[in-house]
Amino acid sequence: MALPALSVSEAPPSFELGERFTQEQREFLDHYGFIRFRRFASPETVAELRAEIEEIDRRIVGEGRTSINGVPLIVGTRKDGSRYVQRMVFASTFGPKLHAFLQDPRFKAILEIAGDDYRIGERERDGLVVNHYRHEEGSVYQKLGWHTDSLRDVFYFEKPRRYLNVGFYIDDSPKTKGGVRVLPGTHEQSLWSMLTRKIHFMNYEPDPDEIAIEADAGDLTIHDGRLWHRVAQATVTGDASQRRVMYLPLMNGPLKLKDENSSTPFYFHLRKLAGY
Repeated sequence: MALPALSVSEAPPSFELGERFTQEQREFLDHYGFIRFRRFASPETVAELRAEIEEIDRRIVGEGRTSINGVPLIVGTRKDGSRYVQRMVFASTFGPKLHAFLQDPRFKAILEIAGDDYRIGERERDGLVVNHYRHEEGSVYQKLGWHTDSLRDVFYFEKPRRYLNVGFYIDDSPKTKGGVRVLPGTHEQSLWSMLTRKIHFMNYEPDPDEIAIEADAGDLTIHDGRLWHRVAQATVTGDASQRRVMYLPLMNGPLKLKDENSSTPFYFHLRKLAGY
């Protein structure tokens, strides 16, 4: 039986993840292109990971780094003048708690859903990414325009494929903090529509059919990268707008390890034109 259309005015259903996906969870993700799992980690675990991320942030800023393994960092400035990393890459290579978290056996269920031979690539592509959004002067990462991750595949000279964005929430993410907006079902669109329906990264306008993915700290969400999606700007400002999400690096095929001698992919030069 076909699943019903989601209401843009109501929060979509959420689930809990066990050792494997249930049939209902598989069907939901396959049909809509996204899913939310409540309480993936305890408040204690979230607090430990948050503390380690903040310590890594201070270390990277103190060292004056502008990139890691060829991938540029996005750095913002708070009202008090302190600097912080707004897009941290390869984060688990800097912190033992983050690395240990990625060994959680429940991630095997996600790898199984992702496809054959998938792995968590801590030293591949961008590694474990921590996005840090704040709405204030000095923040250069407040929102993200409409895009599909298939554009990234094109610039890596790869055929666009199903790619699952697995996000783990360090902070609560209600609508007032902005957050991810998706167009359900667009992961099944044609390649032409995937690349041309909107101007990648330059279009920030709300879509009448978009769904907001809200989450609490400790929740885990998945959205198919082939979906048209954006990150909305918070309506609150300062500390109240702070929203941090970790994205797992799911990889398959040959190992593509990166190190400090790796070059910067063209994809990031394109993003720079869009202002981040």
